[in-house]
Amino acid sequence: DFFLCASEKQRDFWLGQLAALARINPLTYDDDETMNGLIAVVPFGVADAPPVRTRDAIKGVVSGIAREDKVILWGGGVYNWFDPLTLLRAVDRVRAKRSDVRLFFLGLSHPNPDVPTMRMAADTRALSDELGLTGTHVFFNEEWVAYDDRANYLLDSDIGVSTHLDHVETAFSFRTRILDYFWAGLPVVATQGDSLADVITAESLGVTVPPEDVEALADALLRLLDDESFAAQCRANIATVARRYQWATALRPLVEFCRDPRRAADLVAGLGPEPLLHPMTTGPGQSRRNPIGDLALLRRYLRQGGVREVVKRATGRLAKLTKSR
Repeated sequence: DFFLCASEKQRDFWLGQLAALARINPLTYDDDETMNGLIAVVPFGVADAPPVRTRDAIKGVVSGIAREDKVILWGGGVYNWFDPLTLLRAVDRVRAKRSDVRLFFLGLSHPNPDVPTMRMAADTRALSDELGLTGTHVFFNEEWVAYDDRANYLLDSDIGVSTHLDHVETAFSFRTRILDYFWAGLPVVATQGDSLADVITAESLGVTVPPEDVEALADALLRLLDDESFAAQCRANIATVARRYQWATALRPLVEFCRDPRRAADLVAGLGPEPLLHPMTTGPGQSRRNPIGDLALLRRYLRQGGVREVVKRATGRLAKLTKSR
């Protein structure tokens, strides 16, 4: 009856899927021309209250990271669809100009012990070792951080970073670690291509860079480290934007639906997904055709074999109808 997704980009994708299943139809359209009553954007959110420091977590705590150092935070796990390798090469360049730069990986493996360590995590550690960064400018947290403790790591950092590869996952992703950066007021450096990167650029919350561009990534990090006025303006902008993602705001479409739940118009009329490819029963021994289902069948047969397949199927249906009469 009601669908949720995390971004307008995802909504476009799901509208296409719903149209393919004929859930976008005259009944649902007439019920709500915007389709907001069928599918709404309800992203992941952040706490309404700002994060509170309860202890020091990185600076002055992790061996090799001093209180005056500048910490770049990788705020989550290292998975195959991310691109920490370009980030490592960028940090290798940055350290030549800023000896105080430190990159901290909040988690290297998945918190679920049944999920094996991904190839990218092993490659990340290997490249860091190869570049001579491990233990001097790059640090790996070996234990997973408890969710309620993550605020201390966020508040001990100066920049939040999220770099990923250029593939289809990127276009539809909604990276919740970036919401944590917003929550903590961290300027963000991120790879272009997803919906939150668009927000970062449009609202000036940091810097976005092309995929796998070491030079651009190094320049972006240096800009936030060197230009204090720019970084301060990013933090001020983030304070405003973060309020849009607070749970009380993000969940509003879901709360409104729960206050006044309703069946989707096509389901009320009996045009749900199950009957799309079958006759609709109207009574004992009776049935009527579902025109929306027939249209879906037509599209399917055209894809399978073109006009010949449509003619073949139509001839077969007519023969069955004639025989049944």
